[in-house]
Amino acid sequence: MLRFIASFFGGIFSFVSMALIFGALSMGAVIFVYSRDLPSYETLTNYAPPTISRIYSGEGQIIDEFANERRLFVPADQIPDLVKNAFISAEDQNFYTHPGYDIRGLAAVAVEALRSGGRELRGASTITQQVMKVFLLDGSREAERKIKEIILASRVEQVMSKDQILELYLNEIFLGQNSYGVAAAAQTYFNKSLDALTVAEVAYLAALPQSPSRLHPVTNHDAAISRRGYVLRRMLADGHIDQAAFDAAMAEPLRTVQTGDIESFRTARPPRDYFTDEIRRQLSRSFGEDQFFNGGLSIRATVNPQLQDVAALALQRALETYDRGRGRWHGTGQVIDPALLGDEVLWRTALTATDVPRDIALDSPWLPAVVLAVEDSQLRLGIEGVALDDAETPVVPRADIEWMRGNFHDNFTAGDVVLVRRMTNDSSGAFVRWTLRQVPAVEGAFMAMDVNTGRVLAMQGGFSYQSSVFNRATQARRQPGSSFKPFVYAAALDSGYTPATIVVDAPVEIMTPQGPWRPQNASNRFYGPTPLRTGIEQSRNLMTIRLAQEVGMDVVAEYAERFGVYDTMNPVLAASLGSEESTLYRMVAAYAMFANGGERVEPTLVDRVQDRYGRTIYRHDQRECLDCTLPTLQAGVSPTIHSERERIMNEVTAYQLTSMMQGVVQRGTGSSINLPVPIAGKTGTTNDAKDVWFIGYSSNIVAGCYIGYDTPEPMGSVSGGGTCGPVFQRAMAAAIEEYGGGPFHIPADCRFMNIDRFSGARLGPDASGPNVQAECFRAGEEPVFAGGFAMSADLPLVDEVVAASRNVTNSSGGAATVGDNASFGTVTSGGLY
Repeated sequence: MLRFIASFFGGIFSFVSMALIFGALSMGAVIFVYSRDLPSYETLTNYAPPTISRIYSGEGQIIDEFANERRLFVPADQIPDLVKNAFISAEDQNFYTHPGYDIRGLAAVAVEALRSGGRELRGASTITQQVMKVFLLDGSREAERKIKEIILASRVEQVMSKDQILELYLNEIFLGQNSYGVAAAAQTYFNKSLDALTVAEVAYLAALPQSPSRLHPVTNHDAAISRRGYVLRRMLADGHIDQAAFDAAMAEPLRTVQTGDIESFRTARPPRDYFTDEIRRQLSRSFGEDQFFNGGLSIRATVNPQLQDVAALALQRALETYDRGRGRWHGTGQVIDPALLGDEVLWRTALTATDVPRDIALDSPWLPAVVLAVEDSQLRLGIEGVALDDAETPVVPRADIEWMRGNFHDNFTAGDVVLVRRMTNDSSGAFVRWTLRQVPAVEGAFMAMDVNTGRVLAMQGGFSYQSSVFNRATQARRQPGSSFKPFVYAAALDSGYTPATIVVDAPVEIMTPQGPWRPQNASNRFYGPTPLRTGIEQSRNLMTIRLAQEVGMDVVAEYAERFGVYDTMNPVLAASLGSEESTLYRMVAAYAMFANGGERVEPTLVDRVQDRYGRTIYRHDQRECLDCTLPTLQAGVSPTIHSERERIMNEVTAYQLTSMMQGVVQRGTGSSINLPVPIAGKTGTTNDAKDVWFIGYSSNIVAGCYIGYDTPEPMGSVSGGGTCGPVFQRAMAAAIEEYGGGPFHIPADCRFMNIDRFSGARLGPDASGPNVQAECFRAGEEPVFAGGFAMSADLPLVDEVVAASRNVTNSSGGAATVGDNASFGTVTSGGLY
């Protein structure tokens, strides 16, 4: 009997032993098979998650951010214990005790599921396993992936601390609303930092890993409350909160940004505009899109926010003034189904969904509205954010549309989406009425920058960024027209001409493949022998063409390319009048080199870029301050700045050109400009006024504007000075108020002499009168003649003036012969004025 019993238990023992051995061998085989080709967990030790790149103003304020995954990395020691414990209670109760996988946890999950009938479930994967799934494996649910998770988790636990693993998890986990990591989620849902969260708010965040999309605080409110309650009960059971905190948290409503109870963090920041989007475009090219969107860059922008606002409003005002002067209504092009207009909830929902700009604040914010009814004497509107029974009755009276052709019935139908703003009394600010507005069909751009550093202070690439993201300051290639002429004059001045050199303003005929080209002055008159100064002040086309002939278009093209106006310029005579296309960005940067005395300056929208670790990886200003480290400087002495910038233009030439363009502003085509410091500039108006320009500068700031249709078409009776001039005036006035300005620097090599600006004759040192101009000459280039040329009115026909116009006086007072007219093939495009 004993032998039988011993044999029986011996058999059982042998069976169990064999089973254990077989199980161990099987487990070993499984581990061996699935351990092969596993990804290396060593990459986790160099964790560099995709994080937000942020753009800061000079004052350190966040003005924009870019990210594929919105993540704010927070080290483990800066994450509050309350946050850590909430996620551990919700996701992995035994996190600090298990070796990467949790047998007890699996059993506890099964028991809880049975006890609650499946109502309360938590993940069976440990936090370490979830980290493996996110970082090293795909998100599939196959058993094979689960085995690999466990193997990797056990390995990682041997080389990384629990806090390191938890840091990875809390910074990587997706919590909905494009928020990755707890810090970004706290800002997205509650507009708070982690240490400011309440117990209830922390519990809601800890509830989200299970399924962010099914726990939305608005669309899945009840499910979100239920899951938050589960997390709170787990925190109470694990001893992370006391009963009082639990009761208070359970009673707390779920208030989030999404429910409208909390203001979004984005409301404190300006809407995205052309400036920050251009930074995105340029830095994406420089560093690559992946580094820009995921690299956690800190970008210090050059923008002056106040000047940017002034510039945007100045351009918007000019565009709207021109648009309303045309008297045509074109609206937004958006329509809401008239069948929805009878239900306020439905039409308000539809209005919120319309794609119309909401970033315009010209005079007051422009608001979307829907036309509810068209009446003879008024439009009845439903305005976004304004109640129908508001004291400011949402109607537009007939008096508001006197500027447009037709009546209400001609221009509007029920369901039309329009833009409106409050009209208020200028003195009292009292509400007057609602007034219709529209984004102009005509567009334009403005840019201002520091002439010495190249720092772009303001850039507006159109009327509204939300209406059109196309940046016309940097992306629109337009004909600069007469604003190009200073480069022709610069080439001439460097070739021996002076501001007093005489050039004949007379008819010229040039043969082209399309036939003879006979360019005209804007006045359709000819003025005979005229000094260079008057030629640029009055923007004489014929003088510019003759000057380009004399100097040579190859020389003019080399100057334009040297200044960066063009990469490669077609050296045809029509290009001397600005027929080749360039951008406002390039033109303003080129004018900056006139203003700073002829030194190369590169425009930049960014002062500095730092990587996620705070290391500077780009700095624009490479100049050296020689005495900035000194504790004090003498009163009135500024720091000494050493620069090794390339000189691309003679300093005297730059001053001569600046002085001549001061005349443009004082008495020429730019005379509408009136500012408290010396200003030099040049207007530009192309054929049929398809583009109008003004670019000008003070001693330290350069700014420019162009206006025209995106698909060029005639704008009517407009000019650069009359249309762009007011934009420059308003923006530059604000720039001068902040940055000041003063006389332009006079080179030491300048020799001044009084000249009659009408005839070019040399005058005595005591001469006075409106015709007297003190001109700068290089040593040895002073004019020696005492006489001048009589000015003429309309001159004879081309053939009669050809011979008389051959000989001119050059910069030394001697005779020079104007070259022959351009031959066939020399010019291929029409002239501009």
